[in-house]
Amino acid sequence: MSGKRVLLLAGDFVEDYEIMVPFQTLLTVGVAVDAVCPGKQAGEKIRTAIHDFEGDQTYSEKPGHNFTLNASFQDISCDRYDGLLIPGGRAPEYLRLNPRVLELVREFNTAGKPIAAICHGVQILSAAGILQARTSTCYPACSPEINLAGGFYREIALDAALVDGNLVTAPAWPAHPAFCREFLKLLGVL
Repeated sequence: MSGKRVLLLAGDFVEDYEIMVPFQTLLTVGVAVDAVCPGKQAGEKIRTAIHDFEGDQTYSEKPGHNFTLNASFQDISCDRYDGLLIPGGRAPEYLRLNPRVLELVREFNTAGKPIAAICHGVQILSAAGILQARTSTCYPACSPEINLAGGFYREIALDAALVDGNLVTAPAWPAHPAFCREFLKLLGVL
């Protein structure tokens, strides 16, 4: 056991791979993960969506798996965790409207704890106001939000990750090996 604990923020229609793969990867190396969703309790499920790149102008979307939450949102506190993980999909577009979600992101950032956001997860970081003068990446369609938040968007390979201080970001699920590796380094597990 690594003794590390990560908070995973998710919601309905989170991207299936972007919640499942990091969740299982962290558990595999002994990191405890509390997966939460505002308005839902431990044991409840969220629906996921599978996004794929099939040659269209944007990604396609298909129904994914149901994901069972293992912690309750109202019980969480930044001081109980070593890092924060934010998967993408459609969930970030409405989770960023929740004041407590944004407050949590700011608390993790102020504490200098590792924060990992993939794909559309950067929408929550932008809304929380923590990207000012920082370099990050995301799914390209979200790049204007980084720039509008005063940050610097960097286009990188779809299977790469970018680190800026305590922040690791990646464009989409093909980056999982690099994204998870960099997050684990920031957590001090690798």
